[in-house]
Amino acid sequence: MTAFRRVIAAAAGWLAVAIMPALAADLDKATIEKALQAAYTQYKGLQDGANADYIPALAKVDPNLFGIALVTVDGKVYSAGDVTTQVSIQSISKVFTMAMVMDESGVASIEKTMGVDATGQVFNSIVAIEQYKGGEMNALVNPGAITATSMVKGSGYDDIWNRILTTYSEFAGRKLTVLEDVYKSEAETNQRNRAIASLMAAYGRITTDPLRATDIYTRQCSVGVNAKDLAQMAATLANAGKNPVTGKQAMKAENVPETLAVMATAGLYDDSGKWLYHTGLPAKSGVGGGIIAVAPGKFGIAVVSPPLDAAGNSVRAQKAIADISNALGGNPYAVSAQ
Repeated sequence: MTAFRRVIAAAAGWLAVAIMPALAADLDKATIEKALQAAYTQYKGLQDGANADYIPALAKVDPNLFGIALVTVDGKVYSAGDVTTQVSIQSISKVFTMAMVMDESGVASIEKTMGVDATGQVFNSIVAIEQYKGGEMNALVNPGAITATSMVKGSGYDDIWNRILTTYSEFAGRKLTVLEDVYKSEAETNQRNRAIASLMAAYGRITTDPLRATDIYTRQCSVGVNAKDLAQMAATLANAGKNPVTGKQAMKAENVPETLAVMATAGLYDDSGKWLYHTGLPAKSGVGGGIIAVAPGKFGIAVVSPPLDAAGNSVRAQKAIADISNALGGNPYAVSAQ
C-alpha cells in the first residue's frame, strides 16, 4: 500500500469510529423494526417474477420464500419473515472472492487483470470478452468472477476452496456449507462458464487451469446462506470489513471502498444504474433470489425471495430494500446542507 493510501485508510478508520455510534443511535430499534415489518407486509403477497430455471435446482425453490434481515454496524440484528431457510448464494459470492483477491494481491490486481468497468452486456457475455480481449470486465460478471476465483492463492484445489469457504464464513459469522444438490445441478449445466473460462485463459487473463477455476467458482455459487447470513456479510462491508456481530476482521479496511465501488457500478446486472439511481446503495444480487445492500457506516441489509425480474434480480428484494433504506436514511448521497 502506498503511503497516501495508508494515510487515507487510517483517516477513514478514525472517522468510522467517530461517527458510527452516532449513526447507530439514529437508527433506533422501533424505527428499524417498523420499516422492516412495513416492507414485509407490503410485498409478501407480490407475485411478480419467476424463479431462475436455467439451473434446474433453482426452479424447485419455494417462490413464496421471503425473508428480510438488517444488521447495524454496532451488531444489532433485525428481521422479518423467513430468515433461516437457506438458498444458494450464487453471484453474491463474487463480491467476497473479489475481496479476497484484493487482500491477497492488492486492489490493482483486479483492475489490471479483468478490469472494473460495467460491460454494458449480459453477465455471461462472450461478445464482451471478445470485444475487449477480456480486459474490460469486472469481478461481478462471470468472466471476471471466474478469473478472480482463479487468482485466489493456495497449494491446490482443496486449499483454495477451504480458504474461500473460510472467508465467506467469517463474513457471515457462522460456518457455511455447500448445497450439494445445487452444486451438482450447476456442474452439469455450466458448459457456457467453461467456455468463458477457456476464452479468458486464451487471452491470458486466467493463468491457472481454467476448468479448475470454473469448478471452484461453481462450488462457491452453491454455498448455502439465509437472509440473516447475507445481512451480516453486508454489514461487515458497511463496518469497514469487520464483522459487527463477531468482531472478526474479515477483510482489510482499506480495500472496502474499491469493493463497494464495483458493487455500485455492476452489482445488479443490466439494471445496476437504475438501482444506484433510486437507492444510492452498493449492492449485489444472485439468481438464487438474494440481494445484499450496504449503507456504509450504518447497516447491511439482505432480502431472500427467489422470483426474479427479466434482469435476474429478485423482485421483492429490490422493492423491500429500497423502501427500508429510504425509511432509514441509507442513501449515502442524500445529505443535508450545513
